Amino acid sequence: MQIPYLNSSDLVVSPPEKVSKQKSFDSFINKFKSTLVTVFHEENDVNQLSIQRGLPPEVLEKIMSANPMSLCIPKEYGGRGGNVQENLTLLAAASYESLALSLTIGINSALFLQPVAKYGQENVKAPIFNRFVNNQNMGGLMITEPDYGSDALSMQTSYVEEKDHYHIRGTKHWAGLTGQADYWVLTARKQATNGNLQRDVDLFVCDSSAANQKIVVEEVFENLGLYQIPYGRNKLNVQIPKLQRLEPKTTGVQMLLDLLHRSRMQFPGIGLGFVKRMLDEALAHCQSRVVGGKTLFQYDQVQQQLACLQANYTICSALCTKSSELADIKNDLNPFGFEANIIKTVSSDLMQKSAQTLMQLVGAIGYKLNHIAGRGIVDSRPFQIFEGANDILYAQISESLLKFMKAVKEINVWQFLKDHPLTSRAADFIKELLNFNIDLQMPQRKLVELGRALSRIVSMDLVIKMGENGFRADLIDGAVSLLRQEISHLMDTFSFKQDTHVVENYEEDSAWANLA
Repeated sequence: MQIPYLNSSDLVVSPPEKVSKQKSFDSFINKFKSTLVTVFHEENDVNQLSIQRGLPPEVLEKIMSANPMSLCIPKEYGGRGGNVQENLTLLAAASYESLALSLTIGINSALFLQPVAKYGQENVKAPIFNRFVNNQNMGGLMITEPDYGSDALSMQTSYVEEKDHYHIRGTKHWAGLTGQADYWVLTARKQATNGNLQRDVDLFVCDSSAANQKIVVEEVFENLGLYQIPYGRNKLNVQIPKLQRLEPKTTGVQMLLDLLHRSRMQFPGIGLGFVKRMLDEALAHCQSRVVGGKTLFQYDQVQQQLACLQANYTICSALCTKSSELADIKNDLNPFGFEANIIKTVSSDLMQKSAQTLMQLVGAIGYKLNHIAGRGIVDSRPFQIFEGANDILYAQISESLLKFMKAVKEINVWQFLKDHPLTSRAADFIKELLNFNIDLQMPQRKLVELGRALSRIVSMDLVIKMGENGFRADLIDGAVSLLRQEISHLMDTFSFKQDTHVVENYEEDSAWANLA
């Protein structure tokens, strides 16, 4: 059976790193980690910094002096060339110490530097990259609008083309680094002469330091968690020189999808460092905390929770391998929404689940605002919402599966998945759960449930593949066992038929005290 799917062989894959380059990166990442230890532990208390609004300028300056943004800048402009594996390693190193810092770096790299490197006009790249390398500048992306969150392509921010510039007007909110970034990639739709907005989307680079390009911050939000990143509402009334328009290979929407899919594939780098931190904190606490005459580590239930954390670490590692295979800037990721959505949803779910597990293990102390357990719950939660809410992405994952199955005229889930390149290794482990015919017209809630299960099946396949390539066998076995259990639960939920709906006027005849 032929699967309508692009294999990794269709992509441009970076050649293996030379020994000298690996040594160079090892030196780079070790310097970065050392800088984080200095600013977060020796010169400051990271727990106190994490509950303050924004990073103190001197702290941010020292972190940026290690030049983390250079990883995503092409070599000809003074950067390290944009190697995906290096970037994921950097994000993991940052998120181990600070989830907000890692997201800040991710915003700069995936949402600004990579789009400019790939789609920017040549005459503007040099001055932009020079300011990042030498002046520690930062950049972000503005898409979301107050009335158009998940429905981003209906954005009302518009532009008109004038003699030597584009005039952009609109309102954006929830852009990370609001009021702090020096550069922005702005999304807008062209306004026709009749006032209507065209369907396609265009992207522009805005230099906040330039005349007529200043963005007005109307409100800075008191965001819950991720305190070190400013968010707010921004008023756009800017004139962007024509050289600062990003040039799509095909359409603006496909350029935007390429950008967003590449960004979603950076999530496992952020997730890996964060999950490792939750695991290390849990191990340290359980090995030292004595309850009932023995350490927590000796209790069976605790062992199971710690094993789940280790499985989360292993799964994030497997997702990193997939991202490093796919997400090279030379590749067009527009067709890879299926993979990007799985990588994003699973990574963010594992982050939140790991933080919840640590909180359960440490107990009451985790509810202190400056404790990493409670802070981890609040800081990791937005990752399940931004760049596509997970429930929406899970539905899209199922819709992709149904599209693939229709194309090959297959209705049996196991028959399809056993031959699919993303699930063939895992399918036989769970054949009894998948050997059924799919309903091509299932309701939305079932699409979400199936998408959640399917994402774990793909994750299991990636874990098995990573084990075949030499990853530690006992960690692989633990992750596979956990995933089989989770998939079983998810498929039970999927197979349970229910169509409950909200009851309007529910307060009528529902006061329990009247029945006592």
